[in-house]
Order: sequence, then structure tokens, then C-alpha cells
Amino acid sequence: MAAQSGRGEKPFHIISPVLESLPLSQAAGTKVYMKLENVQPTGSFKIRGIGRLCQEAAKKGCRHFVCSSGGNAGLAAAYAAKKLGLPVTVVVPSTTGPATVRKLEELGAKVEVSGQVWDEANRRALELAQTEGWVSIHPFDHPLVWQGHASLVWELKDSLETKPDAILLAVGGGGLLAGVVAGLHQVGWQDVPIVTAETRGAHSFHAALAAGRLVSLPDITSVAKCLGAKMVAARALECAQECQVISQVVEDAEAVRAVEQFLDDERMLVQPACGAALALLYTERLQRLQREGQLRTPLASVVVVVCGGGSIQAAQLRALKSQLGLE
Repeated sequence: MAAQSGRGEKPFHIISPVLESLPLSQAAGTKVYMKLENVQPTGSFKIRGIGRLCQEAAKKGCRHFVCSSGGNAGLAAAYAAKKLGLPVTVVVPSTTGPATVRKLEELGAKVEVSGQVWDEANRRALELAQTEGWVSIHPFDHPLVWQGHASLVWELKDSLETKPDAILLAVGGGGLLAGVVAGLHQVGWQDVPIVTAETRGAHSFHAALAAGRLVSLPDITSVAKCLGAKMVAARALECAQECQVISQVVEDAEAVRAVEQFLDDERMLVQPACGAALALLYTERLQRLQREGQLRTPLASVVVVVCGGGSIQAAQLRALKSQLGLE
């Protein structure tokens, strides 16, 4: 059930492992399961939804995909395009690292650099998508993307003996959140609270919740560039009405420390966007939320979505530590 894309064809994602983490459990004071999306073929959860969207677009006669991305969505679109035998153009902002550009090109994508932040790259992608036969593959704001991501929750239901007391995940544009909420409704787990993490300077979801409406950040100042959408999808705000969503903002330094600690603890290198969710565990945010009455006490178990590590290398981690004065 879990890995079905819904129409019979084989999806491009794998059923990712669910593993208990003793170091994270110790830090959080409760049993922590990791949903290891970093082992997907493209290094992140994005292949679930973007693979699904690309498959459907190909069926409808798409001749060329175009995707705007800071990294992971582009890698997913390039991988799906290669599988489908179609060309793809990925528009990236100038902050995208050379290693990510190289990976995209190795997958056969044509890479175009446009703008300083994802929002500007997306404007260019939408221009290109006006070309006849070209289809825009949105990195997070499309119902088929959310449907694809919902498969993650079906897999959790298949893997865990009982439902978790909370799911922890990072929010960039809101696609993962929308997919998880869809999945929770589908499996009857809609009462499971979701704790979202963003880094300060990329906290467009937190700002929108505080304002009660969509808010555009003046700029993306966080080092977690994969969280860098100035405004979240409207669907993300709706999700907060449909499920209990507890929004948390962590500092860049906390996210990068979490990346390093996770590398030591679990021998896996993930990017700062993923470090934001891990930081909730390493900085005792769960215990604080329990003291505040936002999460139940005791928690039997929680799941953290280890969303990805497709756009990070050891040298980048060293550079981030140096930039943030963490040496």
C-alpha cells in the first residue's frame, strides 16, 4: 500500500527505513523513531511528490519539465525526468552550491541560474513554462506533490506498532507538511500533533501563523537555504486548522550543531534544513512543549522526519560552522 503512487505505475521513491535512535531518544527523554528520507534515490523526501507529479504530467503529454529549486526538488525533478526519458530545465538561485549544480547536470538537467532566492528563480521557471509542451513542476505547492508525500505516513503506519504521540518535521514551502497532514487523515491519525521546525530568517510559516494570513519575509537570511521560500503555500496555513500544528523556530547555530551531532550519533550527514527538525530534539524543545502543556506527558514515542541530505558535503558543514562561529 505504502509505495503505491495511486495509478498502478511504480513510483520513483523507495519505502524508507524507520529506525529507533538511542541518542535522539536520550536527548528527547522519549522513544524517537527516525523516518530516513535522506536515503531516497535523490537524497530527500521530495522524490515522493515530485516523482508523482512528473509521472502524471508525462501521461498528459508533457514534452519538457521545468522546476525551480534550491536543490532537493530540482534533483527529484531531474531524476524523474531521466526515468521518464524527458528533458528538464532546473532554475536555481545564485546561492545554490556548485556541488548541487554538478549533481543536477550529471542527472541530465539543463541548469539555469536566476535571482538571489528561490522566489526569484521560480518567477523565471514560470516564464519558461509558457513554452508549448513545457510543464512547471512546482517544488511544494501542488495537490499531486502532497499526495505523493502522503505515502510517507502510510509507511509509518505499516512500520510502527502504535501511532506516535507527535511527528516532527521541517517546513520550507509547506509541501511536506501538507503531505503529512493528508496522510494522517488517510490513515485515521489526524489527532497526532505535528511539531514544525524552521530556522530564523526562513520562518515564513511561523510568521504566517502569527499573523493569521500568508506573510512574505523581506529576505531569506538563514543558512538553511532549502527552507528558503519567502512565503509558504496557502495549503500550509489550512493544515494548521485541520490538525494540531505546533510551530517552532530554531536558530541557524542550533540547526548546524544538530547536523554535526547527528553525524556523530547516527553517522549520516544531513543539511541544515533537516537539522532544524533534529534541533527540536537536541535542544529539549519537546520537554519544554510538554511543560507548557502543548504536548502530552509522558510521550510514548515520536517520529522525526529526517527529510534530506542531498545538498550537503563535509566541506560545506565546515564552512557553515566557521560562518556561524561554531569552530
